[in-house]
Amino acid sequence: MKNIAPALTSLLLALSSAPGAWAQASCSSDGTPRPLVVFERFINADCEACWTDPAPPAPSARGQAVVLDWIVPGALGDDAPLSAAATSDALARLDTLARPVPARTDVHIAALESTAPAELRVAQGPPFNDYMGAAITFTPARAARQHGPWRFHLALVESVPAGADGSAAPRNVVRNMLLGAWDNGNKLSKTEQFKQQEMRPVRIPEGAKPERLRLVGWVQDAQGRVVATAQSRCQ
Repeated sequence: MKNIAPALTSLLLALSSAPGAWAQASCSSDGTPRPLVVFERFINADCEACWTDPAPPAPSARGQAVVLDWIVPGALGDDAPLSAAATSDALARLDTLARPVPARTDVHIAALESTAPAELRVAQGPPFNDYMGAAITFTPARAARQHGPWRFHLALVESVPAGADGSAAPRNVVRNMLLGAWDNGNKLSKTEQFKQQEMRPVRIPEGAKPERLRLVGWVQDAQGRVVATAQSRCQ
């Protein structure tokens, strides 16, 4: 297998140095309303009925929430009905939340708690040899700049429309996940103080359809509160 990550990293650096390049060459969260709630569904890969359920758990305010579907590896392993989309990232996420693997479906809800306007932007480049460039940029609110270190989550999500892939309901399947942390010390300039940025190549798992991929990002402060959210859209 060819290692194309260095090539993608070079591409990301080139895009970051060219004004407007991300806007021209990628999908981003620009102009997209920020979600007020991160609604996570954890589905056991053994539970085919959970996937085909026409009325899965859903947020009450659909227009204000972003929904993520994690497929959790089950006891059946590769023989599980949903094993193709199961990921170790789902297990890691459950571990972070101190939750066990659900027998069927479990839900975690996190509301945006910041009252001050923090800025978060996510952007993705075009797919290239099973990889995609991803970027996340965060500027905390002035009143909250000492609440770091900040932890970011950047999920590569495949949006599955209702009626596709055996699901009667629309799904947003988490295909890959990037995690990281920023301290309070990355001051760039007087006009960009405290601005934080991360750019990485993200692998597109086998079976995922690139045209259905997008990014969902959120940032938590040192107390674990969600202080910023964003999701990409292709114009």
